[in-house]
Amino acid sequence: MQEFYFKYIPETDTYGALQYTGNEPEIKVPDIQWGKSVTMLFDGLFSGHQEITSVILPNDICFMGGFLFDGCTNLRHIQLPAKLENLWQYTFVRCGIEEIILPENVKFIPPYAFKDCKNLKKVVCNDSLEEICVHAFDGCNNLSEIINKPKI
Repeated sequence: MQEFYFKYIPETDTYGALQYTGNEPEIKVPDIQWGKSVTMLFDGLFSGHQEITSVILPNDICFMGGFLFDGCTNLRHIQLPAKLENLWQYTFVRCGIEEIILPENVKFIPPYAFKDCKNLKKVVCNDSLEEICVHAFDGCNNLSEIINKPKI
């Protein structure tokens, strides 16, 4: 069972996923809530859910909060949506991802975004990435590749 609670965001006339309850390994965040796009994932939404192995996100997600996947040690697959612009500090802290591909709209990686992701081996960026903040990859002992993928 997967259950999400949403908060209306009047500035953008959209919704954000505020709370999640469930115990399934594969998560699909709804694209639409009450006829409006889901564009934000609030802080700590999936924090501590060790059962999660993969996440499917809506295409309209622009913002991903802090501690979003904190402690999701079995999370191995997530495809970030093309419209994603902002990750917040500690978004992926202590999660199990092995590879991440950052979409073109992500301009910077904030401090501690991937802190202690022990399984992270590869990060693929685009030319639009302007800054990787200090400590973004602290504790990522297996990180061996950061690839800049030019726009085509």
